[in-house]
Amino acid sequence: MSHIFPIRVYYEDTDLAGIVYYANYLKFIERGRTEWVRSLGVDQGRLKREEGIVFAVRRVEADYLKPARFDDELTVLTRPVGATGARIQLEQEVLRAGERLFTAQVTLVCLTETGQAARLPADIRRKLFPAVH
Repeated sequence: MSHIFPIRVYYEDTDLAGIVYYANYLKFIERGRTEWVRSLGVDQGRLKREEGIVFAVRRVEADYLKPARFDDELTVLTRPVGATGARIQLEQEVLRAGERLFTAQVTLVCLTETGQAARLPADIRRKLFPAVH
């Protein structure tokens, strides 16, 4: 169950050398994760309002393999790997015409608005990992 999100590199995404500035890959994969969750019918605003729960990045392990450049058409691939009570593990990639440019292993945690760990609600877990639940 992978999610694909297309993105284009804009001038503002690049550095003085004309390649994508390294931190912008984190923005690209954030957008990919947000659209993955949205595509599964999870309204993060409602989740915060009604259940007081938000997702936060706990850990990112990233590999920068090849540079992307201005006007490149990229694809962000998001693949859920697993979940525990309050954590979600994902693999994400940024591709250009099928060529892998960037990979990341991302751990998300569920938090209350006060920053305390919270269990992922069962209905949300079923939406994010339907094959398991």
